[in-house]
Amino acid sequence: MQIYLPIAEMPVSVLLLLGLGAAVGFVSGLFGIGGGFLMTPILIVMGIPPAIAVATQTAPIVASSTTSVLAALRRNGLDLRLGLVLICGGFAGTGLGVWFFAAMRRAGQLDLVITVAYVTLFTTVGGLMLAEALRQMWARRRGKARPVRIGGDHPAYMAWPLRMRFPRSRLYASVIPILGLALFVGFAGAVLGIGGGFILVPALLYLLRVPTGVVVGTSQFQILWTTLVALVLHAVQNQAVDMVLAVILIVGGVFGAQFGARAGRNLRSEYFRLLLAILVLAVGLRFAIELVLHPAEPFSIVATEAR
Repeated sequence: MQIYLPIAEMPVSVLLLLGLGAAVGFVSGLFGIGGGFLMTPILIVMGIPPAIAVATQTAPIVASSTTSVLAALRRNGLDLRLGLVLICGGFAGTGLGVWFFAAMRRAGQLDLVITVAYVTLFTTVGGLMLAEALRQMWARRRGKARPVRIGGDHPAYMAWPLRMRFPRSRLYASVIPILGLALFVGFAGAVLGIGGGFILVPALLYLLRVPTGVVVGTSQFQILWTTLVALVLHAVQNQAVDMVLAVILIVGGVFGAQFGARAGRNLRSEYFRLLLAILVLAVGLRFAIELVLHPAEPFSIVATEAR
C-alpha cells in the first residue's frame, strides 16, 4: 500500500516504513539508545531527501525520549540538576545546528556535509567503542578484570572554574566541559537528525564519570528537550518535517522497541557493547563507501523558480 509524503514529495510503501520503524525500534530497545543514528541513513538510502530525513527523524526521537524519561523518573534514575545544565548547552548547540543546516541547504552543500559528518563521527566513535569492547572481552577471557572507574573520581578538567555540585551524580565539577559536551551533542543532533545518546552516554560514563544508574535517564532528559527544539525549528524555519512520515515511523518504532527491550535483558554485557560498536561503525563505513563510489548520475539539472 502506497502513501504520498507531502513534504518529501514522493510515494512510499506504508508497510515498508512500518517494518523499518519496527526494526529500528527493536534495535533502539535492545541497546537502550535512540534509533536516529540508524533510521536517518536508512531513509536517505531509500531516496528520502537528506534534509527531509534529518528534520523528520527528530519527531520519533522526541517520542522515544519521552517514554525513556518517564521510565527514568519512576525508577529515580534522573539527575535533574545535571540534566538542566546539559539542556542549557544543548539549546545553544541546537540553535547553531539548525542555523548551520539552513545555511548549508541554501548553499546546496547539505548532502555533502551530512555524508562527511556521518563518516567522520560514526567511524571514530564506532572504532573507539569496538576497540574498548574487544579489550574488555580479551581481558575477561584471560581472567584479568579491567579496573572499574568509580563515580566521584574525576579528571583534572573537572576542576576548572564555575564548579557546581550535583549530589545525585556524586559530581562536584566545572560546568564548562559539561556545557561544551551538551553544545556538541545538540549541534550534531540538529544537523544529522540523531538523538546523540550514543555520544552522550559514553561521554557521561567515561569523561564525566557519572554513575551508571543515572546516565541513561539524564541523557534522555537532555535529548528530549533539545530534539523538541530542533523539531520546532526545522518545521518553522526550514519547512522540512514530513509529519506523515514521522507518524508512521513512530507507530512502527513503538512496537519494535517493546520486543527489543525484552531481548536486551538476556544479552550479555560484553556482547552488548560489541554489537553496538559494530552497528555504529557499519553506519559510518556505509557512508564512507558512498563517498568513493562513482555516482550513477554525474550531474543533474533541476528547474528552479526565478526570484
